[in-house]
Amino acid sequence: MKAQSANTTTPSDESSLQNNFIRQIIAEDVKTNKHGGKVVTRFPPEPNGYLHIGHAKSICLNFGIAAEQAGRQCYLRFDDTNPSKEDLEYVESIKTDVHWLGYDWGERLRHSSDYFEQLHEYAIALIKMGKAYVCSLTPEQIKEYRGTLREPGKNSPDRERSVAENLDLFERMKAGEFAEGTYVLRAKIDMASPNLNMRDPAIYRIKHLPHQMTGDKWCIYPMYDFTHCLSDAIEGISHSLCTLEFEDHRPLYDWVLDTLNTPCHPQQIEFARLSLNYTVMSKRKLQELVENQHVSGWDDPRMPTLSGIRRRGYTPEAIREFCDRIGITRKNTQIEMGVLENCIRTDLEAKTTRVMAVLKPLRVVIENYPADQVEQLDAPYHPTDASMGSRQIPFSRVLYIEQDDFRETPPKKFFRLAPGREVRLRYGYFITCQAVIKDENGEIVELRCSYDPETRGGSTPPDGRKVKGTLHWVSAPHTITAEVRLYDRLFNQADPGADGTDFKAALNPNSMEVLTYCQLEPSLANAQAGERYQFERLGYFCVDNVVSKEGALVFNRIVTLRDSWAKIEKAKG
Repeated sequence: MKAQSANTTTPSDESSLQNNFIRQIIAEDVKTNKHGGKVVTRFPPEPNGYLHIGHAKSICLNFGIAAEQAGRQCYLRFDDTNPSKEDLEYVESIKTDVHWLGYDWGERLRHSSDYFEQLHEYAIALIKMGKAYVCSLTPEQIKEYRGTLREPGKNSPDRERSVAENLDLFERMKAGEFAEGTYVLRAKIDMASPNLNMRDPAIYRIKHLPHQMTGDKWCIYPMYDFTHCLSDAIEGISHSLCTLEFEDHRPLYDWVLDTLNTPCHPQQIEFARLSLNYTVMSKRKLQELVENQHVSGWDDPRMPTLSGIRRRGYTPEAIREFCDRIGITRKNTQIEMGVLENCIRTDLEAKTTRVMAVLKPLRVVIENYPADQVEQLDAPYHPTDASMGSRQIPFSRVLYIEQDDFRETPPKKFFRLAPGREVRLRYGYFITCQAVIKDENGEIVELRCSYDPETRGGSTPPDGRKVKGTLHWVSAPHTITAEVRLYDRLFNQADPGADGTDFKAALNPNSMEVLTYCQLEPSLANAQAGERYQFERLGYFCVDNVVSKEGALVFNRIVTLRDSWAKIEKAKG
């Protein structure tokens, strides 16, 4: 059978993101031959967690710009300057995520640790210029001396150490003579600067930890603000694209490069980060969810991580379309989850096969249908795309329908099955409910129905009568049983924790419902991990690529057919 699989496609050479202010800046720079007319970008993740949907925006922007014209390049650089939080597991997951989105870095894979020798030399150069000094203040004292937004900072007692003394202390720091926290190397800039980032920031600290790439070679590690700008310069980056929280760091970025007179001075440009409602976009918070077992792991399908989104069944095409729709701006805004969900609906609508599955089965016996008869009914895999072909669906005397498709006492505008009411079975026959069978507790266990043999394939009967309800169904003797996991918003609040409460208090207790006795049509017997389907009338589903196995299929609901939360949000408004 045909199904939409987990395979990825490479983005076209045309822009994968709409025109925006960054592209306009780059176009003007190319026109005026700024940066020698070259365009080199980079995506610099920290390998201290899994990437989330917010990172996809930066990936699509940086790699998308590089893919637009021949000669443009994008580096994948791991900002691995803090060995206490980094792990090779995160490195590999990041590579997988970037590739899954459809991008490739070619020969341009780098680590900040590749430049540790050069960064050390740059630090020594600053000391010799009198632009850096070794400080013995404790972290608490440094914070106290730093001042506030309203009050200037005050100089460290060590600020006027001699160059010789600073060189000696820095060398001894490197040799491992001192304990962590006893010394840091600070840039000497301006303790009265209105920008707190310019008040003699630390550029090296002591950490007696092995590094995943360099082993035990170093026990001093450069700080992010020092490392990042110099790594950009070493790689010849032309446009260093980052989110708005780094705008106040730009003067320090420029100061380091100007002071050291690096041969390349990249241009830092800031844009708004992605904020998506009903979730969180903080690695720290996501890690807290994982460590406290509020979710099953980084790849839990409820998580906004790219690994979680991928496992749930989202496609890279849908994520790129989402990044295109939200655009690149300088204004922080919160994007509705419905925008992301509409992107995956649009993508899957065109390319997923349709099948029938009953998630909460209710047994139906068609009393006037021959007990030993089985028919094969023809059903297309897609209502408009004949190239997807069709399959044969068995029809027999005993069927399953959804429990929600029957009401013993139907409310107004309920057009599905009820006592004495006739409905259409999709691709099948008209049936009428004749009796309701209950157990000793009064629970409905079975419906007794009759069928009209002149309505095969759901056709209108000779007398022209019509029905308002059409139900999906499966033949009870021919079904396969599977587990289906229904996922919903991870949080009940649009902006968890924004009111000052613990963000975990907003976790949605109903974010996952596990159904273990779902009945699926037999064409799904050979469904493979990662394959996607539309369960008719229910939504889009994907075979889980972690726990599903032959003979014990597990499906994840990717998204419902309609945005039910839009009505909830409208009601709240």
